Amino acid sequence: QVHLVESGGGLVQAGGSLRLSCAASGRASSNLDMAWFRQVPGKGREFVARISRSAGSPYYTDSVKGRFTISRDDAKNTVYLQMNSLKPDDTAVYYCAARGVLSTLFNYWGQGTQVTVSS
Repeated sequence: QVHLVESGGGLVQAGGSLRLSCAASGRASSNLDMAWFRQVPGKGREFVARISRSAGSPYYTDSVKGRFTISRDDAKNTVYLQMNSLKPDDTAVYYCAARGVLSTLFNYWGQGTQVTVSS
């Protein structure tokens, strides 16, 4: 079982920055693909970014390319999402997710952290 805990959300003005953190426990994060998703009320969960176990080839949804950066520190069992040039449309609950070697789906989820971007 993998337990994920997000932190770092908050209220920021448009154009500002936040860094989200996701601490993993129960399994070494080096054995996990990690990702960030987000969700606004009334809509489905949206993929934001992912990073593989080897930390190669980070992948982003088009709307955050050039503004968000996903990274990982396996020595700390932590994955990060650096969010710059934030826009009001980035307002959402952000969720950390993980999947093991044999899984095609992200099947471990954190509780979420709220990010609110004011205009």
